[in-house]
Amino acid sequence: MAIKRFYAEQDNTITNAFKPNLTTRATGSNMGASDILEVFSIYGQATTSSSELSRVLVQFNVNEIVDARNAGDIPAKGSVRFQLRMFNAPHQHTVPEDFNMVVAAISQSWEEGAGLDMDEYKEADTCNWIKSSGTTNWSTAFASSIQGGSFHTGSQAVAPVVQFFKTGLEDLSVNVTDQVEEWMNSNTGNYGFGVFMTSSVEQRERSFYTKKFFGRGSEFFFKRPVLEARWNDSKKDNRGNFVISSSLLSSADNLNQIYLYNIFRGQYKDIPNLVNDQMIVSLYRDSLTDGSPTSFTASKVETGIYSASVFLNTTASALFDVWTTGSQSVVGDGARGIQFHTGSIKASSHAALGYNPSDSHIINITNLKKVYEGDEKTRFRVYSRNKNWSPTAYTVASNDIESQKIENLYYRVSREADDLVILDFSTGSFKYSLASYDTSGNYFDFDMGLLESGYSYVLSFLAEENGNKKQIKNTFRFRVEEPDE
Repeated sequence: MAIKRFYAEQDNTITNAFKPNLTTRATGSNMGASDILEVFSIYGQATTSSSELSRVLVQFNVNEIVDARNAGDIPAKGSVRFQLRMFNAPHQHTVPEDFNMVVAAISQSWEEGAGLDMDEYKEADTCNWIKSSGTTNWSTAFASSIQGGSFHTGSQAVAPVVQFFKTGLEDLSVNVTDQVEEWMNSNTGNYGFGVFMTSSVEQRERSFYTKKFFGRGSEFFFKRPVLEARWNDSKKDNRGNFVISSSLLSSADNLNQIYLYNIFRGQYKDIPNLVNDQMIVSLYRDSLTDGSPTSFTASKVETGIYSASVFLNTTASALFDVWTTGSQSVVGDGARGIQFHTGSIKASSHAALGYNPSDSHIINITNLKKVYEGDEKTRFRVYSRNKNWSPTAYTVASNDIESQKIENLYYRVSREADDLVILDFSTGSFKYSLASYDTSGNYFDFDMGLLESGYSYVLSFLAEENGNKKQIKNTFRFRVEEPDE
């Protein structure tokens, strides 16, 4: 699958708000044990010009992300987006509207603390508005003692990011890829993010009270602060729907993607001794005795998987692909190097139509189980056919009914009890819920560790065709349980 979540390892709310007596400030108070995080700006409560602020600190274990990348669980820099997500916590107080909130990297280490009281600010601990930990004050390169947290500014390594809140009920969701990559490269220390209203909001002569988020201690599993790694891991293997080059198509559309999978005892393995992880794919027409095959370079996509973009203008009735180490294009030529695989390709010609088709699909997950364990990883296989398909009796009796390939098929996972969307259709720039396909049809990998055990979930699908997005009516249910001891 193309999403991995990393949950916060510490969080806290710090504030200089007045205590209920409106005389004493809560600058030494700590709320590190609270399951709620709070951001606000209050003007004129104690005096006609008094200002009270509250800010959130949240930190993630970047070493876990580094380990995940080294293990191949998330892709290299440039192919993955990191999204910081925090979820709105409903409450009975006023909710601010029309304001900007900033997410900035914290510039020094801090302690979460064990304070809980967010009403009367009775519990003193670190960190707080004045101190980052123990006897250590918040500080900058220009001042040994500041208040309200220490944060990197736009003039430093990575600029803060800003999100606008229209109603005040929105979740926080911002792209923090640059900052996470900065941490992973050890260019700056990872001390987490500060989340607070922009200086222009904090300095305004009006109140913005109060915006609350669920903290890491929340009982609601899917509402805890999370850093999401998102990427597109879909593979479109055209071995089963290879299109012969046509004047009706552009150069890009005439390209076909074909794959080689090196699997040993159930595990993908890199082919050793390749130069720059590359090899040669030669396409033969009609037979392997074809004296003038067309050759292309194939490259490693990920561990044990190689791909080449190929095209062919031919009237041949059969195509064969030969994968080798060398650059020669004649089977049996010793200079050609080691031959890894010889396969066949189902090719078809493209033709324009005299009508505008209306695509509608019926799908089924052929290997769906009723129950999965929480540590289970599975590959869902999707069978698809056109809704209006009408096979003859001979077709049904004499052929394996081939699954159609839906070029752009997205999946969504929601919790059945309350329709909470856990993973949505990702039709935007980072298509992390886009399904792959090969000769057997569409498929996608899913890690059940993304879901909370003890609940049932619903799989839904959306097809994007001819510029239209249409949700498929078929839905599928399964349950996730705690793994067996």
